[in-house]
Amino acid sequence: MSLVVDITGLPDERLLFAASPLAELTSMLHVLAAPPHHPASLSWGVKVRAGLPAELAERLGEAEFLWRSSRADFLLPARPAATLAEELDAVDAIDDDRYVSAALVTTCGSDRLWFGTPSPLADDGSRGRALELANARGPQQAAFAERLLADPPTVRARVRRTLEACGPAFFDETWARIRPQLAADLRLKADLLARRGLAETLASVSAAVSVEQDREGGRRRIVVDKLQDNQASAVGQGVTLIPSVFGDPHLVCVHARGWRPVLQYPVASAAAAPPVPLELVRLRLEALAHPVRIRLIRTLARGAHTTGELASAWELTAPEVSRHLAVLRRAGLLTADRRGRYVHYELDAGTTASLGADLLEAVLR
Repeated sequence: MSLVVDITGLPDERLLFAASPLAELTSMLHVLAAPPHHPASLSWGVKVRAGLPAELAERLGEAEFLWRSSRADFLLPARPAATLAEELDAVDAIDDDRYVSAALVTTCGSDRLWFGTPSPLADDGSRGRALELANARGPQQAAFAERLLADPPTVRARVRRTLEACGPAFFDETWARIRPQLAADLRLKADLLARRGLAETLASVSAAVSVEQDREGGRRRIVVDKLQDNQASAVGQGVTLIPSVFGDPHLVCVHARGWRPVLQYPVASAAAAPPVPLELVRLRLEALAHPVRIRLIRTLARGAHTTGELASAWELTAPEVSRHLAVLRRAGLLTADRRGRYVHYELDAGTTASLGADLLEAVLR
């Protein structure tokens, strides 16, 4: 599964790497709304939540559906500006239909239901469906969707004031602290793009991002390893890539039709291990789903064994054991050590122990 962005014929200079105050602010708001996703930011979140004025905390709760489980597309600027105020001005320039549609995607969990369909501001059927979906998610979502559909300008103005109030409350200080880290990442990306090209530059963004090109030199695309199947086109408009300190472990993507593709990626940490591909996580889960392989794993966790020893221990044939061992090895769950005529297999304890964390990281990515 993956998100694919078509960049056929797009020159490398149409890829814009830029820091965004608004995108980083909403990454911070996501940390505050969903702290289990971000253990590295736990202490920061505790401190900020403790210092939030009561009115601001309440207003953040009113609008958190715009950034809690996913991010409204207008919160990731296609052309980032130097200040939060400038980026909020650009959001204000979006028409009500576009703003409301993007907001309903996150509020209703409708998976792009509102793009390419009649506007819920003008169509009773779309409006009713939006309210039904929002109500199914909870009373707060229903109340927000109802206010948004009834009076978009008032809700939009209130959301802007809420985001502006985050500045003196916590954002301005935090943004000043992390800007040098974002600037360093942008310098690295500019240097890589100039000297090494697009493929290596995107590989430095994340091991979950790659470039694929047809052998004939035709279609070229950016592939993001995510638990979703979606496509977007950057042809004629370009792609924006935004580094984030608070976004880890998420790769947040704008890919709706009519919007310039945007990818917000975590700034790499020297201590961070590269993400495990979703396909490898799937292989490992499938490898462990078979009852015979679980029995073999139980034995191999206690020490190295040969195929013959495993067959004898579990009353299996050697070819049957070999087939199961091959599945476990393809999944990277075993180590193999040849000693003369025999190969001794053992459980890779580190890989197996990290499977839960790898699965969570792949799902959250």
